[in-house]
Amino acid sequence: MKAIAYSIKPFEKEFLATANQKKHDITLISNPLSSETAIYAEGKDAVVVFTNDDVSAPIVNHLADLGIKYIATRSAGTDHIDKDAATKRNIQVANVAVYSPQAIAEHTIALALSLNRHTIQANANSHHFDFRLNGLIGFNFYGKTVGLIGLGNIGQAVAAIFNGFGCRVIGYDVTPPENLVNIQLVSFEEVLGQSDIISLHIPLNAANKYIINAATIAKMKKGIMLLNTSRGGLINTKDALKAIETGHIGYLGLDVYENEKGLFFEDHQQDEHKDKTLEELMTFTNVLITPHQAFLTAEALQQIADKTIQNLDFWEKMNLKEKNQKFSNQNQA
Repeated sequence: MKAIAYSIKPFEKEFLATANQKKHDITLISNPLSSETAIYAEGKDAVVVFTNDDVSAPIVNHLADLGIKYIATRSAGTDHIDKDAATKRNIQVANVAVYSPQAIAEHTIALALSLNRHTIQANANSHHFDFRLNGLIGFNFYGKTVGLIGLGNIGQAVAAIFNGFGCRVIGYDVTPPENLVNIQLVSFEEVLGQSDIISLHIPLNAANKYIINAATIAKMKKGIMLLNTSRGGLINTKDALKAIETGHIGYLGLDVYENEKGLFFEDHQQDEHKDKTLEELMTFTNVLITPHQAFLTAEALQQIADKTIQNLDFWEKMNLKEKNQKFSNQNQA
């Protein structure tokens, strides 16, 4: 199968090559998919994209006009793809439904620990030979209540680690899985009201965009630690900023940001105009922002590459089967 993979970082090439084993003719480019770069897909069967690529309806239609039949995303989330447009143009879409939930879970805990024990601030002070302990007081996780919104593979992996700290873990999910271990199922309202720490682990869709907003934040404990390693659009960032300013949110850890497209994954140090909301957030020492890197472990990257190639394998197999069936029907006629 001929494919083009957009938004490829240098570190991804080795993992994709290992997974592909030269089975598919894949062109790797660093450019994100956009109205300007869609033309590079001409002559290909499939495009391979990532979360920062523009796979909106106009782009999907452009790809279809170029003959693209398949879109494979190197992510679990598919909110960056207009799936309705793809269906209308008979383009099949596949994602990487599960990959190393531990990678995301461990990064979530890293954010929590770094915020709680002020390690970023302490490290910066120490590098200037300032070894005072002022402003570095944290709290024990032991005995605290952790509320998880989303109890899929990642949510359960996060729960297991917080259980190890001796936390009480409660959780809410629209369709909770069976046989949950050491997670008490509660309502969404109870997660908001009872938790000392809240962590988000749900996909972004129309129903839950801005699920964290001024109204839901008001129901949380004062000083709440809020963590998001899922999708930026789950949080109304401006509402969160106001809550940081008032002290209602005591700690905010973000690996995702609602306006990250075109911003994250690239160096914007020299930009004349920077994202004002992010700039304001980063003036607070109780806010920690990482650039959508929770997935960035060797194990996760290989699993993502493996599953992406498996999706191409499946499509090629199905395509060959359809061709053989047509050939057989023609011979019978």
